[in-house]
Amino acid sequence: MTSDVAEEPVKKRILVIEDEPDIVRGLRDALEFEGFDVEARGTGAEGLAAAMDWAPDAVLLDLMLPDDNGYRVCETLRQRDQTVPIIILTAKVQESDKIRGLDAGADDYVTKPFSVAELIARINAIFRRQARMSSHADETFTIGTWTINARKHVMIKGRANKRLTFYELEVLKLLRERSDETVSRDELLEKVWGMQASPTSRTVDNFIVKLPAPHPHGLRARLQARAVMHEPRQAAMEVGERERGAARARRVP
Repeated sequence: MTSDVAEEPVKKRILVIEDEPDIVRGLRDALEFEGFDVEARGTGAEGLAAAMDWAPDAVLLDLMLPDDNGYRVCETLRQRDQTVPIIILTAKVQESDKIRGLDAGADDYVTKPFSVAELIARINAIFRRQARMSSHADETFTIGTWTINARKHVMIKGRANKRLTFYELEVLKLLRERSDETVSRDELLEKVWGMQASPTSRTVDNFIVKLPAPHPHGLRARLQARAVMHEPRQAAMEVGERERGAARARRVP
């Protein structure tokens, strides 16, 4: 005899590593309302233990923890799991701090004080794109002299091996798919991050500067969209260069 009771969908697990009770309470309420299963820990050590025992689908990580450096916690999380999305929650607004967090293995960052709605939109965007990626888990492709393995989230060139965060991989894939077109910063934010652009958003820029440069002067990229087929940073940097050029042109009286 079969049951007519529909099985409830499995909830996505989100681990919050944050020591401020008010922030934890707000995040827990909002995330549980959206249907997520939430666990929270107030120290880096407790967070790392929970990540091992609970196997979360995503981690929200504060950088200013009472017992450890958040960057080190991020590095340890990434060493243990190459693919779990890590979103940093930080009061640090310097771009160097954000880039350091991305270098430590984070997939994204949100600056305090932050919009809970925007944070949830970013989390949902990650899960949507992960679901779409699952049917192409073995995909590999080449950009110039680099081979990208989408399943392992790595770029390989000879003996060089660079791990790609979720968003870095998605940016490269989108630029590769649109190699004959110009892709704006706004479109990257919408299609990769699942969010609307704001005039002060530097999210795309901070990810682009982390992509491997083809040569020591790689920051001076050619303004050609098809460059994505040659070198990843050249292709990505053209997005910002075109946007800045258009902005300068609009300011000319």
